[in-house]
Amino acid sequence: MGIKTYKPTSPGIRFRSTHTFEEITKEKPEKSLTVYLKRANGRNNQGVVTAWQRGGGHKRLYRIIDFKRDKIGIPGIVEAIEYDPNRTSRIALIKFKDGEKRYIIAPNGLNVGDEIMNGPDAEIKPGNALPLKNIPVGTMVYNIEFKLGKGGQIARSAGAFAQIMGKEGSYALIKMPSGELRKININCMASVGQVGNLEHENITIGKAGRSRWMGKRPHVRGVAMNPIDHPLGGGEGKSSGGRHPCSPWGQLCKGLKTRNNKLTDKMIVKRRK
Repeated sequence: MGIKTYKPTSPGIRFRSTHTFEEITKEKPEKSLTVYLKRANGRNNQGVVTAWQRGGGHKRLYRIIDFKRDKIGIPGIVEAIEYDPNRTSRIALIKFKDGEKRYIIAPNGLNVGDEIMNGPDAEIKPGNALPLKNIPVGTMVYNIEFKLGKGGQIARSAGAFAQIMGKEGSYALIKMPSGELRKININCMASVGQVGNLEHENITIGKAGRSRWMGKRPHVRGVAMNPIDHPLGGGEGKSSGGRHPCSPWGQLCKGLKTRNNKLTDKMIVKRRK
């Protein structure tokens, strides 16, 4: 799991870096665990663009990931570590003793041939999934459930992890990847360890075309537009906008709080800021 740099033979390759992919053991995905991925390209159900600068990109199949980890008490063997174009982390193909195969998010340190287990009796080792009440305080965890039985939603990207800071009654105190301290139901499932592919944050895209492969279209600055297109547009010569940064519809975009779920405020012990 390293980073490869290139000799600057062209402007596009000068600052480019890529993964070495030495941890990948299987090139093609498990056919039974893939589905066709319909791309929205930033459009809603009316076909109107609601998220700008999206579209194009390479064709890809979606790998069905087991976020719920609900196959309790049956051991499984890691058959392969695979690349997933839909996420920054690697995925592991698990074959359980009853013959079923599933994909899970691969944690750091999980290798082909390792045994994993889901359930309250599983060992505390990378890749195993247990309820929070069965995991010791101080353990690093990933793929944590917010709601009982919904499946993991927290800490799923490359290098991410949360930490169990304590337990009070029916809640576990979790330090989120953002630094926020939050209470989560002690019966929610979490996987032990840290998500793999730690070097992902050090990758340099290197050229605009590589962003297009990922479905990202050119991003135009508001100050470069006309006044009819953006609140920051217009002005004689180059202007700095003349007001606080905002979206094309005037919503402030540097620190405006948009969270409106007041019901779960009581679960936040300490904010990330």
